[in-house]
Amino acid sequence: MKSYLLTLITIAAAGLCSCSSQVTPKDTHLTHHFAHGKTAYLAPNGQAVAPPNAPARVKRMVAAANQIAHLPYRRGGGHAKFVDNGYDCSGATSYVLHAGGLLSRPLVSGNFMEYGEKGYGKWVNIYASNGHVFLEIAGLRFDTGGTWDSTGPRWKAQRRNVKKFVVRHPKGL
Repeated sequence: MKSYLLTLITIAAAGLCSCSSQVTPKDTHLTHHFAHGKTAYLAPNGQAVAPPNAPARVKRMVAAANQIAHLPYRRGGGHAKFVDNGYDCSGATSYVLHAGGLLSRPLVSGNFMEYGEKGYGKWVNIYASNGHVFLEIAGLRFDTGGTWDSTGPRWKAQRRNVKKFVVRHPKGL
């Protein structure tokens, strides 16, 4: 009887804990939903404006993304060093996270599948796959892809398919 109960407890406990290191997106598409004072918004000049109540680290990340949002897409850009003259998806993501004090060296897209903590954060989400990565900061997407006119790292309010991505976030954000 004791071994039977022990077996039942073990099975129940195994069912409660998740061994997966990944969380898939809640929806098949990421869509920007602006909420005044709570989310970032896209200004007419293509720059993002952080909400006033965002943490300083998040505001630094938005400012950093704004600094490179006009640069061209360059494969491998931002891999060898944070400051570059063009960026690919992982280089742009690395640059922005570094500006927020969250990354000490550039990473490639697949490495972001294990970066930080699994699941959604309050302020920053990282959508990663083996071939692409992008950020959602204060509810606004910063991405090198996902639209027909993608030419480099840009803020984007358009919806994006996220079916093949996992969701991660920096600890505390």
